[in-house]
Amino acid sequence: MKRILVTGGAGFIGSHLCERLLSDGNDVICLDNYFTGTKDNVIHLMSNPHFELVRHDVIEPYYAEVDEIYNLACPASPIHYQYNPIKTVKTSVMGAINMLGLAKRVKAKILQASTSEVYGDPTVHPQPESYRGNVNPIGKRSCYDEGKRCAETLFMDYHWQNGVKIKIVRIFNTYGPRMHPNDGRVVSNFIIQALKGEPITIYGDGLQTRSFQYIDDLVEGLVKMMKTSDDFIGPVNIGNPVEFSIKELAEQVIKLSNSKSTLEFHPLPQDDPTQRQPDISLAQKALDCWVPKVSLKEGLENTISYFRYILAQ
Repeated sequence: MKRILVTGGAGFIGSHLCERLLSDGNDVICLDNYFTGTKDNVIHLMSNPHFELVRHDVIEPYYAEVDEIYNLACPASPIHYQYNPIKTVKTSVMGAINMLGLAKRVKAKILQASTSEVYGDPTVHPQPESYRGNVNPIGKRSCYDEGKRCAETLFMDYHWQNGVKIKIVRIFNTYGPRMHPNDGRVVSNFIIQALKGEPITIYGDGLQTRSFQYIDDLVEGLVKMMKTSDDFIGPVNIGNPVEFSIKELAEQVIKLSNSKSTLEFHPLPQDDPTQRQPDISLAQKALDCWVPKVSLKEGLENTISYFRYILAQ
């Protein structure tokens, strides 16, 4: 049994990861300040004697004896990370410093949940890990994009200078049950609007593309990355390479939810990428043949069922 710390563990991704780590027979400490995470996401785990929930902000140091750390703490949707951009940068940068310091002291292996946003509005398609990105350092999204880029830098420097065992994964668009209903992300937005019979809000012409990964596939990739040889540190893309336009997604959501919603088009926000698709050839090679297995239709059906239940409460 390993003792594993998950920062941001009460969030959308973190709660699913805690669930998986417990089912694998580990002792899990879930750390969260509940800015975007919620106790409701992990309440079903509270009866497990190997699960511990701690209210804590990673901007402040945390001390515990652990074997592994998954550093997921950071608001990840534009509505939340733009609400307090300075806090977002602090969470990415100071949070990384504090968790890396902990990993250094207790000789733990640590995984950084980075993001496809480090590629910005890409000029290379699909995006391989070697692509250095096209990021606006002074835009509305910069607090998140550049915060995550700086966190990757810190991880590499702690590895080179202090010998800390690190892993870096770049997470592409992920969706599924326990997404925050008001996080402003395209999948949750569309589903909520469709279930309420409201117009589906599309920014731009809807022809911009995204690749949507179901939460179970992401968690499998994170766990496999942590298990790889210490020599493989990444970064590695974790995402679904099957590409859909935003308009196609909206039409699929309307169909699967039996909604009468119509499409409503609005101006495209600043620095919103026109294309986002991962090159996952490295992940397939390095992560024990990892590939996404859940289709968009299956994943949307599960997510629509979740939000239908939430709205009925």
